[in-house]
Parts: sequence; structure tokens; C-alpha cells
Amino acid sequence: MLDDTLKAQLAAYLERVTLPFEMVASLDDSETSRDMRSLLETIQGLRADMISVRFDGADARKPSFSLQRTGTATSLRFAGLPLGHEFTSLVLALLWTGGHPPKVEQDVIDQIKSLDGDFNFDVYMSLTCHNCPDVVQALALMAIFNPKVKTTVIEGGAFQQEVTERDIMAVPMVFLNGQMFSSGHMLVEEIVGKLDTGAAAKDAAKLSAKDPYDVLIIGGGPAGAAAAIYAARKGIRTGVAAERFGGQVNDTMAIENYPSVQETDGPKFAAALEAQTRSYGVDIMNLQVAQSLVPAAEPGGLIEVKLANGGSLKSKTVILSTGARWRNVNVPGEQEYKNKGVAYCPHCDGPLFKGKDVAVIGGGNSGIEAAIDLAGVVKHVTVIEFMPELKADAVLVKKLHSLPNVTVHTNAQTMEITGQDGKVNGMKYKDRATEAEHLVKLEGVFVQIGLVPNTEWLKGTVELSKFGEIIVDAKGHTNVPGVFAAGDCTTVPFKQIVIAAGDGSKAALSAFDHLIRH
Repeated sequence: MLDDTLKAQLAAYLERVTLPFEMVASLDDSETSRDMRSLLETIQGLRADMISVRFDGADARKPSFSLQRTGTATSLRFAGLPLGHEFTSLVLALLWTGGHPPKVEQDVIDQIKSLDGDFNFDVYMSLTCHNCPDVVQALALMAIFNPKVKTTVIEGGAFQQEVTERDIMAVPMVFLNGQMFSSGHMLVEEIVGKLDTGAAAKDAAKLSAKDPYDVLIIGGGPAGAAAAIYAARKGIRTGVAAERFGGQVNDTMAIENYPSVQETDGPKFAAALEAQTRSYGVDIMNLQVAQSLVPAAEPGGLIEVKLANGGSLKSKTVILSTGARWRNVNVPGEQEYKNKGVAYCPHCDGPLFKGKDVAVIGGGNSGIEAAIDLAGVVKHVTVIEFMPELKADAVLVKKLHSLPNVTVHTNAQTMEITGQDGKVNGMKYKDRATEAEHLVKLEGVFVQIGLVPNTEWLKGTVELSKFGEIIVDAKGHTNVPGVFAAGDCTTVPFKQIVIAAGDGSKAALSAFDHLIRH
């Protein structure tokens, strides 16, 4: 199951295990069960003094295995093989079960331990989903630190019938006590906050009590991270309030065009951004959604940012780097069937449509890359592009046309996403040249039509373009004194990671210049 290099790395990690634990497997005669046996025997062999394994489990899901620290009542189970993107989740679960402390704030651990009730979680993931590990690791952590939390991690590909019965068409998807709890990316703080109803008020009070910053950055993507690093290096008090650090980079699979980084993926890149930002002592406040901006009452005064949880932060200067989100196609059926056949991440949700017919709306680079990726998994891909020609790079278009299971319709307008029994069953589009309408029968629609800036909360305060982008000058100034902006939320052309990072650095230097002059 594991090559020699991976075994050596795993052995090094398992040296950190300090408390004994047991793995109990429930297996059948399948090939996956044989692979699971091999994997567990390998793990046990690397730390036989601390880890034991049994193969006499009687869990209904086969193959599966549980992790049980000796002398505790914890309940954490993996159903299917946690490999691919989830191998890291397995390693962390082994370490945490074995007593190695997690890299999580102590107040979060205390909050997990204080949860009272019966919390039985099922989390469905796919091995190619780069959003799933954060959710899997969060729920695994909760199960290890609170015996009232029970977590089962289910690999959808190994339990297709269960996925079908529960109408799971997007991952990660979480069920709590049999009812749908959440779909999509979540951090442990979000999950705990959703269960602890008093958490928001406590967090708001804690934030409002903070001293004013010299530079406060709203948004933690590449622009926000770069701004924070450049500001902190000036020796000034710097804070970052972000919904999730890394922003949309977390949803990017492959990054191959960032100078000096030959190849990486979005989650790794985002984690590196956060680690570097923290190394400079920046106050990072995750899971914070800005609600309004209050300009300074007088020149040189404090600017206030009010947050959705009721808290507020104050600063001498503010840098807006709120990024952008996927654009909706805004046709009947899109919202109704979201996560029931309508999806936005081909890497995450593509495996759930194995052997099925799907469509991709959008003929730009992201749309054509999605179609190429999906063509290797699904039965057939239909590409719908509004313009007369595909807008993607020529090399991508050439690759697309070489695939036998792809049909392309250009000059086509999406009219409706249809469904039955709560899930997608087709899509209607209109030929813009002939006005003729067509219905394509399919089970999934992937929307890939560009981005919308996250700036609605700034209307009436900061000057925006007709597209909702923050209008900035060459140095990142907005029309509000002391307020700067950078990245995909601004009028700067070409929405790229490297451009956002450069803009963030420039905005931080401009903010520092403002501080020393005022």
C-alpha cells in the first residue's frame, strides 16, 4: 500500500506517539478490505510498542476501522481507505489518538471538551477533494477530545449505494444524528461555533476589546497575506480579519505559475501563506465576516470595521482584500439543485458523478480545465459557452477537442437546470443563432463562469465600479482616506495569485506611507 519513502515518513511521524491505542478493523472479502488490512498492518509494524491492531470488528460498514486510545471512550472510524488527500487526515488522527498535541488554539480545544450532548457525525468525502481534509480533521479532532462526539469518515467511492440513498452529490457533506448538518468547506472553529450557540457573542466581545491596529486587513487571500507580511515587517501593529485564511486559493487544485514555486496545490499554498504571516506576529482572526466600514470621523482618526457577529475592530488604516467568489449562472433550478447536481468544484465533486452525464457551463480556462478533468471520470461532458467561440487558451481547447466523450455547444445560452425528485436531471439551453431551445439529459452541472467581487458590504462607503470592484489608483488608494484595497476585489486587471500578492504588498507600503505622513 505504501512505498518505502512514504513508510519512512510515516515512521518518523509515529515516533511522536506517546500513548498506546488500538485499531479495530471490520473487513469483508473485497480488494479494498485486503488493502486496508495491509495498510493497518504496516502502521502497526512501525510502532508495535504503542499501536495494536485487531481484525475482528463487527461494524456494518465494511471495510472500516476505528481508532481507540487505551482507557478512553472515544469513537473515531474511517470507512473506506483514507488515502489521496485524506492520508494526511489519517496521519493526524493517529498522532492525536496517540497523544501528540494538535496545532489548534487551546481555547478551541477547551470549547470542544465543553460540548454537551450526543453528537454522532457522518462525514462523506472523496479522495480527490481538497476541501474535505479540513472538515475530516476537524471532526476527527472533536471525536478524540470529547467522548460525546462520535465521528465516522466515509469515502464515497467505496460506499456508492449509501451515497445514492442519501442523495449525496457534493463533498464534503456532514450529517449529524442522521440529519444534514453542513455541505462544503468548514474549519473546526466553525463547526464548534455552530454547536456552541453562545460562541458568537463571546467572540464578538473578545474582538471588540482589542486595541486599535496600525493596519487592519480585511481578507486573508494572497493579497491580504502579502499585505500583512509587508506591514508587520515595518514593526507596526497588524491584524487580519478573514472569513477563511487563503480565500479562494483553498479551492484551487494546481498552482504552476507562481514564480519560484514550480508546482503546488491551493490548500498547501494557503497553509504556507498563513504560516509565514503568523511568523511575523500578525493577529489573525479567522471566521470573521465584515459587515460595514465606518470611515474616520476626522483626519487621522480611527476607522471602524463592524463584523457580522456583532463585534467591531478599529484601526488607523484599513486594507480591503476580500477577494471574489464563483459567479452564479442565475437561471431557474440553480439554487434549488445546488449540491444536488449543481456544483462549482470539479476536483471535489467530480468523482461523485463517475459514469454519469454532466455539463460544464463556461468556455474560459476554468471551464475547459474542468471539462478535461471531468472527461476522465464521467461518461460524457457537454460544454455550454455563451460566446461564439471558446475563450480558453488554445492548448486547452486543442486538448478538449481530442477527447471522445465531450460535446461543445458555443453561442449557447443556458436557460434552466431541470430536476426531479430533488436532484438534477437535465439542462435547457438556447442556440443564440437560431433561437431553438434544446434539452440535454444529465445528472450534474458544473458552473465555471468567472468571479464576483466580495464587496456588497462596502456599497455607499467606498467607490465601486459598475462590476462591483473597488476603484483603486496605482498605489492602492480608495476614495476614503486611510482605506486601501488590493487583489481580486479591485479594478486591477487580470485576477491572478501573483498579481494579488503584488497588489497586497503595494497596499501595505501605501498604508505605511499614509501612517508616517499623518
